[in-house]
This record gives sequence, structure tokens and C-alpha cells, in this order.
Amino acid sequence: MDLVNRASLLFDCSPALISTAATLSFRQCASITSRIAERLYEKGLRSGDAVAILSPNSPESALLLMALLRNGLIAAPLNHRFPPEQMLKTLQALRPDLLFSPDPEIIKSEENPFKAENLQEIALETAWPEIPCRSAPELKMDRPVTIIHTSASSGVPKAALHSFGNHWYSALGAARNMPLDKGDCWLLSLPFFHIGGYAVLFRALVSGSAVALPDPHDSIERSLERFEATHLSLVPTQLYRLLRNPKALPNLRKLKAVLLGGSAVPAPLLAECIREGIPVFVSYGSTEMSSQIATTQAPAGSVEENSCKPLPWRELAIADDGEILARGACLFQGYLKESASGRQPQPELDSEGWFHTGDTGSLDDNGNLSVLGRKDNMFISGGENLHPEEIEQALNAVEGVEQALVVPFGDREYGQRPAAFIKTEQPGTPSDDTITETMIKTVGRLKTPVLYIRICQWAMLPGSQKIDRKWYSRQITEGNPG
Repeated sequence: MDLVNRASLLFDCSPALISTAATLSFRQCASITSRIAERLYEKGLRSGDAVAILSPNSPESALLLMALLRNGLIAAPLNHRFPPEQMLKTLQALRPDLLFSPDPEIIKSEENPFKAENLQEIALETAWPEIPCRSAPELKMDRPVTIIHTSASSGVPKAALHSFGNHWYSALGAARNMPLDKGDCWLLSLPFFHIGGYAVLFRALVSGSAVALPDPHDSIERSLERFEATHLSLVPTQLYRLLRNPKALPNLRKLKAVLLGGSAVPAPLLAECIREGIPVFVSYGSTEMSSQIATTQAPAGSVEENSCKPLPWRELAIADDGEILARGACLFQGYLKESASGRQPQPELDSEGWFHTGDTGSLDDNGNLSVLGRKDNMFISGGENLHPEEIEQALNAVEGVEQALVVPFGDREYGQRPAAFIKTEQPGTPSDDTITETMIKTVGRLKTPVLYIRICQWAMLPGSQKIDRKWYSRQITEGNPG
């Protein structure tokens, strides 16, 4: 039995997808997706074919993802905010068997060499007669299910292939730490092309919880008012913005859990959440490990409670150079290489089956993980290895500093020194001298930035809530810090 039919039998009339337009139960989702699945079959798609989806989150895209899961097809949700040239390169490397989009410009574009269909027409056709669902492919744990691209925070996006088992054990392990039940509702603030967005939909099918699908034009604040959400995934930048809106605070306090990840969580941000009574679970995850890897076991009660416990079906180790290594049932099948024949994934594991995450950190005697930062962000100053994330944590702890980002700045004597882009709560406050004095006391002179650049708004990676670190590094290198 496929996962969508299983959810229909187990959870029946419980809400599955909630939008401003309608609420669909698990039974209704099974009925609609059976029709979509049949139409996909009629279009010649067979188990193992890849279907690209180029669309913001919507009920249509969620239903299509469910139908692909039923048919044994591989879903490849793509970042619809990519520039046209980058999108074309992504499609050429992916070579999907079919592309769905609500954008007629993309469907009719001569530059798009792939067969394309209108997303609304396939997903919202309600006049079709009830169709007995064609027998779904046998539910095998190793069956390919998704192609999710990495966020490109450390370079060009990579196409990561996940199996059914990867998503299944990711959902089960997450539920052991943060249970989801019928009646719960996860407000989807991350896109389906992000591993954390797809994971919410998969967890709902496993647990019977609902997914709230906001209008793409609505802010998270507005969505919290519209939907009776119990759970929410955020990255620190999103949470910063919410905390600056007094109207959002009561709705944040009513949540059962805010899953906070995507980047290091600044201590002042965590402290503010604790003061405001917001139930924050700090999480560390990756596309390659199918979303969450390690998460705090309860809402943080103090700033010190920010180390994460590896979830079930995940293993962690620390290499000699401090790199975090991961493996387990959630580990993806590998990256799809443009030069590879067909869609055979290329695993990038060491001889013991460990995936090298590119992050650095430590495990304490109780197995709790503390993440330091990205290995490729590290730079050498005066012969010492400096981690920008460590300096950023210290800067974020300076009173009045809201958020900071550190990049290397060329220096004849030291080779490189830290330069900091900072966003403060009040313009010009604290002063550079005050920050420098505080930093020397907390981290020492070598780690204290030699240059501060004040900013009002962060430059983000396309389609992401992650700060574009490489963009800021280029501004320093090219001499355009302002």
C-alpha cells in the first residue's frame, strides 16, 4: 500500500492540507491524488521517471507531490526564484521527464527544451469521474522518491537523491523527539524545494497531522493569525523579524514547538525566545541527511541548552580535524552528477560509510552535538585558524548588536583579519569602539574584527532565508564593503 492510501485509511476525515481556500481531509487527498496519478500514467510517466515542479508552495503542488509518491515517480521541486540562466542549467542537468509550473511563460518558453504542463490544470480538475487507483509500485525502502537541491550556501547547488526509507526514518526519528498527532498543524514556512519543507509534508502523511499552506504573498505574521498552527519551522533571520513584531508574539507563544535551524542560533536570540516564552527546539540538519540530524530534546530553558541530541536512525562522529561526520538510515543515496549515465547517484562517503558534512563541531560525553561552523568558512590569521561563526556568536552577544556576519579581510602582516558586517537594533549604537573593547575582553585581540560595516538589510541566497556569505566576502575582496 502506498503512503497516501495508508494515511487515508488511518486518518480518514482528519484535516491534511489547510489553505485559505479550502481544507482537504486525508480521504479527499487520496481521492484527488488517485485522479492525478492516473493522468500522469496516461501521459506516459512510469515508476522511476523524474517530474520537476517549478512553483511556490500551494495546495496544487502539495497534491502533485502526493500523487508522485503514489505512482513511484521521483519528485524534483525546484527553486522557482532562481535567475533564468541558473534555472535552465539546473533543468539541463536534471533532464526531467516532465515539468509542472503555474507560470505560462515558463511552459511556453522556447528556451525550455523540456515538456511542460500547467500545474493548476493537473491538480485542480474536479470534474473527473472517480477512478480506481492503479496498483501502486511496491513500497520499497530503497525506491527513489525525491531530488532535492542543496541550498548552495557553500557553492553550486547539488542534486541530492533520497529514497523512501530516507524520508520514512527521518520522519520517525523526528517524531520520537517531537511527537506529531492528529489535530496538530504545521505551518509551512519553508518551500517544498527545501528539504525541511518536503519533510513537513512527509511527516504529515506518517503522523496524521495537518499542513497549513499560506498564500505565497502572506507574511509569516499574517499566516500565524489565519491558521491555528501548533508547529513552525524557522531559520534565525525569520525569527528575528517575527520577534520585532509585537502582534506576532502571542501566536508564537501558543505554538507547541518552533523548530529553529538552518544556521547557528545566536545566544541573544535564544535568550529573547526564553524570556518571551516561545518553545524553541534548536536543530541541526542537512539536505544529505533528509532534514533533521540532531535536535534539543525539549524547548530551550537557558542559553546554554543549545546543544543537540542525535535523533534515532542517525549516527554522528567527529573527525580528527573537527569535521562532523554523519551516517544512518536517513543518509541520502548520493548526488546526481551531470556526467553520470541516467540518474545513478554518486555516493560521496569514506571507507567506513561516513558522510563528511563540511561542518565542524564537537560531541560531549553524553553524545550532545555542538556545531561550530562551516569548515570552508575558516581562514588563517597570524598562523591561527579562525572560525567566523565563533566570532559572530561573540558579536551577537554584544548589547545592541542584532546580527553579525564575519568574513576574512586581507592583511599584509597577518595574511587575513576578521571584518564584520553588523546589523544593530539602533543606528550607530553601539559604537565601533564599544564593540571592539567588548570583543577584546571576550575573544581576544586576534579574533576581534578590524573593520565594521553597518547594514540595514541582509543579502540572501536566492529563494532562501540564509545570508549569502560569499556575496559579502566578495564585497570585501573587491573593495566595496558599503
